[in-house]
Parts: sequence; C-alpha cells; structure tokens
Amino acid sequence: MRCEVVTAAGTAKVTDGDGDGREGTGEEATGAMGALPLPRPLLRSALALYLDLHAHPELSGHEHRTADLLAARLADHGLTVTRAVGGGHGLVGVLRNGPGPTVLLRTELDALPVTEATGLPYASTTPGVMHACGHDLHIAALTGAVALLAADRDSWRGTLLVVGQPAEETLSGARPMLEDGRLYERFGTPDAVLAQHAAPLPAGTVAHAPGGAPLMAGSIAADVTLHGRGGHAATPHLTVDPVLMAAATVLGLQSVAAHATAPAEQAVLTVGSVRAGERGNITPDTAELSLTARAFTDSALDRLLAAATRVVRAQAAAAGAPRDPELTVTARSPALLPDPALTAAVRRAHEGVLGAARVLDAAPSTATEDFPHFAAGGAPTAYWLLGTTGVRQWRAARAGGAPVDPNHAPGFAPDVRTALPAGITALAAAARHVLGGGPGDGGEAES
Repeated sequence: MRCEVVTAAGTAKVTDGDGDGREGTGEEATGAMGALPLPRPLLRSALALYLDLHAHPELSGHEHRTADLLAARLADHGLTVTRAVGGGHGLVGVLRNGPGPTVLLRTELDALPVTEATGLPYASTTPGVMHACGHDLHIAALTGAVALLAADRDSWRGTLLVVGQPAEETLSGARPMLEDGRLYERFGTPDAVLAQHAAPLPAGTVAHAPGGAPLMAGSIAADVTLHGRGGHAATPHLTVDPVLMAAATVLGLQSVAAHATAPAEQAVLTVGSVRAGERGNITPDTAELSLTARAFTDSALDRLLAAATRVVRAQAAAAGAPRDPELTVTARSPALLPDPALTAAVRRAHEGVLGAARVLDAAPSTATEDFPHFAAGGAPTAYWLLGTTGVRQWRAARAGGAPVDPNHAPGFAPDVRTALPAGITALAAAARHVLGGGPGDGGEAES
C-alpha cells in the first residue's frame, strides 16, 4: 500500500492487553480480543512465519523466498499451488470442497526500500529493506485463516482461492496476474474477493468503509527525466543545469493539486524521489524525478497528470533544455470502492467474532492499492483495515506523546500479539460467511 497514514473515523475503547509491538513475540496470544480462542499450534505456526518474513524482506519483483514460504504453507494445508501466475512470483492456491461459492483471499508479498529502525529482535536482516507496510502480517494471517478453513471442511462448501501477489508497492503486480496470467479464466471468477491491510489503528480492531464510500484513492505513478547539458561547475554559463531545472519543477508541481482539482476532490501530488549528479563540482546531463498523484476519481487523476505534464515541459523550456523532457506513467490504479452489499455482510461477520465495539468506520484515505483490479468482471470485493497499534502506544499518542509510527516509517512495528490473531479471525470469518455452511448447516450463509 503506497501510503503515509491511514486513519479511522471511529475510535475504539481499548481496555484489553498491554502490547506495544516491541515486547514479546506474540506467542502468548490466544485469539483476537472478543473472539473465540484460536488453536495455540496454529498461532505458533503463523507467528513463526511472520517472524521469518519480517527478518527476510524482499523488494517488489524479487519475492522468490517469500513466495516459496507461502507456497509451502498452502501445500501443507492441502491446496494445489500454481506458481509464476502472470510471469513473476505470483502464485495461486486452490482448495476445492464441493459445490458452492468461490472465495478469493489475497495477500501481498513485497517489502519496501526502508531501513528498519524498530530495534526488534526479529528486525530485518536485509540492508535497506523492511516490511514497513505489514505485508508480512498479511501473509501470516492469511495462512492462519487457511489453516482454520482447511481443518474444518465440514463447516463450509465451495472453492477457496488464495492469491499471493507480488509487486503491490509498485502498483504493478495485480494486473499481470489478472491479464497475462489469466487468473479468472484459469481458476474461476470468484463470488467474493477479500483482503485486509495493516493500519495504525488500535490492535484488535478492524475498520470498514461506510456503505458506498471509497476506502482508498486511485493513483498514478510517473517517472520524469529532465535533459540538460553537463559541464564544469565553474562555468555555469556553458551548461544547462538539470539540477536547477529539477528544483524548479518540484516547486512548480506543488501547486498542481490546488489548481487542477477542486478542494473537495481530495487530491495529492507528491515528488518522492529526485536523482541527479555525482559530485558537487560537476553539472550533470540529466536529472530524474519520481512522483505520484492521488485522487478519488479517474477524471481528477487525468487532470493531475495533464497539469503535471505541462509543468514539467514548461520548466524544461524555460531552462533552455536541449531536449524535451520525458514523463512516463509507470503504474495506475483506480480508487478502492468495496462492494457495499458484500462489505455490509463481512462487517456483520466481524462484529459477530470481534464484537461491535471493535469494528470501526474508516475514513477515506489517499493511500493507494492495486487491489481494485481484482474487481475485474464484476467480482465483488471487500477490503478492511486491520489495527496494529499496541495499547500503550495508542494511549501515549492520544495523550500528546510521540505519534504512532505509520506504514512506510522506519519505526513501523505492529503489535503482533494482538494484530495477528485478529487478522486470522477476521479473514477466516469473512471467508466462512461467503462460503456458507456445510451439509448440516442449511446451505450458504445469508448475503
């Protein structure tokens, strides 16, 4: 999830536990707060996977070890696993359990180019790479949910599809699985697609978008190359400085959201990377920028992109660039709009297992995901946020102390003792609701 902060409109009253994500390893957890206890061997297995994944993160497009671990867990639970779906490290596990609905559970595999600063005993051992967005938690929770469903097949009927998606952080993993990998053609169009995402909310809670409201913005990611003419720093009159051109471009782009969209459209444009030159006494030939634009409608995204393109070209022209700049869109994803009916049903299931007080309303966020692509062909989707912040951290932040480290921050540290059982319980309950009852339970669950 390409995000900075995710918030919720509701606030949970947190009274249980005292975890803060930095003490213990979660082995003492027995279940999500308010839910039935989970089997201790299942929790230990999911926790072991989480600790392993957190210590060995892999960047987008390089998730071979992560995919291996997930594939092995799925095979252990009786799923038939297909690898390289879409040409990368994407995988699909299938568990057929008689006639009935098809439910797809999706998790991401990739980590971020962030240097971890949590001080945890299981911190990343890969320099400059960290699971700073919670995808390790997503994978571990998914395997726990699959274990619950696989061990109790008499309670449901249908087909369980599990998708391990690479390259979510670059917004480039979902579409190849669906298009190049022909995901739905090969494995069937699901009756429901389910996913959850770690967020800096109280651990033990989940949060849903109110009916019909977006949960996350759509986005466009783009790379820009500005062309100058290099030379000696002592003779600037003989050069066309792309560093100065880049600086002016970054400043010019700051006004794009304000002038290309209405204030109510909640648009954001961010330049997250600037790269140019090697030495202070050399004017380079080129400078490179990477930017993201975020908004809740395709028309707003189109306007942001058009305005950004104008700014880039105008600054290059004003600087006397010897060549036109290049702006390349590297990824695009629509806004995340969960299906209202499915979301309402899943929310009721979550209230049943977690308690209504721990099921919150999520405010729209300008974070982005490529999960919306899984709605291809009209497949209904449900997507919720999974709280990860321990009680002490949450209380301290609300009392005016240090703010909670959000996703993508070097200090992001989920309270795994509470968040992992809650994630397992939430995902399994949602899947079980759609899959319905077994032979003795009167058929499918209500919709």
